[in-house]
Amino acid sequence: QVQLVESGGGLVQAGGSLRLSCAASGSIFTINTMAWYRQAPGKQRDLVATMSNSGTTNYADSVKGRFTISRDNAKNTVYLQMNTLKPEDTAVYYCYVRLMRYDSRLSQYWGQGTQVTVSS
Repeated sequence: QVQLVESGGGLVQAGGSLRLSCAASGSIFTINTMAWYRQAPGKQRDLVATMSNSGTTNYADSVKGRFTISRDNAKNTVYLQMNTLKPEDTAVYYCYVRLMRYDSRLSQYWGQGTQVTVSS
């Protein structure tokens, strides 16, 4: 099995910064895509940023220029650096991983979610 453990959420004032981390462990042969999604109350879960194993990134328009996704392949960890936070960034943030397990199964997993609250 595979586990994802997120950390780094919290309460911050508008204009502040936070860094989220998500570490994957378990039966992992190789990780393809690592990503962050977020879900605000009463809304659907939306993509924030993705990063392929080759380093290609993709961002939601609402976070371009403010958020940066990165990954440490040696640690099977993905990060989300969030700068110039706005109240509308308030949501539960979920990491997502698409990987190949040692049993050759291509699988996807979600983190448990971490709350980010930005006060005005």
